[in-house]
Amino acid sequence: MSSRVPGDLGPEPSVEEFETLVLGLGNILWADEGFGIRAVEALNEAWTFPEGVRVMDGGTQGIFLMPWVRTATNLLILDAIDFGLEPGSLRLIEGDDVPRFMGVKKVSMHQAGFQEVLMTAQLSGEFPERIALVGVQPELLNDYGGSLRLVVREQVPGAVALAVEVLRRWGIEPRARNATLPDRDRVGPGELNITDYEFGRPAAREGES
Repeated sequence: MSSRVPGDLGPEPSVEEFETLVLGLGNILWADEGFGIRAVEALNEAWTFPEGVRVMDGGTQGIFLMPWVRTATNLLILDAIDFGLEPGSLRLIEGDDVPRFMGVKKVSMHQAGFQEVLMTAQLSGEFPERIALVGVQPELLNDYGGSLRLVVREQVPGAVALAVEVLRRWGIEPRARNATLPDRDRVGPGELNITDYEFGRPAAREGES
């Protein structure tokens, strides 16, 4: 797995490169909207995967993720979703319900674009055979430069556990890492890892949140 600039999709993948796509969606610059990216970072840092599994930061690429989705036999998505629940609520959605939840009460424009990806893949007959969504109910979105709210951040380990559970049900066996992940093998925004990102944000001025 090679490192890449966030948002750079690289060359279009061939069918032989992977069978299962684990895709984090979102924008780390807008508070809880970054959940999917932070969750896929944590998943990749804690677990290794057999050949045929691609773990990817999909960012806000929307329709530009089409080649990757059309290639995948299995698709697992991690994202912040407005389920209309209490902030921090974690849900697992599977099968035909996934496109519907990606399109209801959109958290961001990236979800409009990605719903279009799913719908186009369905119409073209290139939809993944198995699809699942691990989503969290956001607490706050309109905080530019903000990190995950505590109630949402606390759900990252739970999202990782759900993702591992889904992959195992699909016959894929992740293995816990026994060494620190080299920088070249990380996914996500690289130098904007969550610790450095939070440390580097200026303190709020009095009267601001």
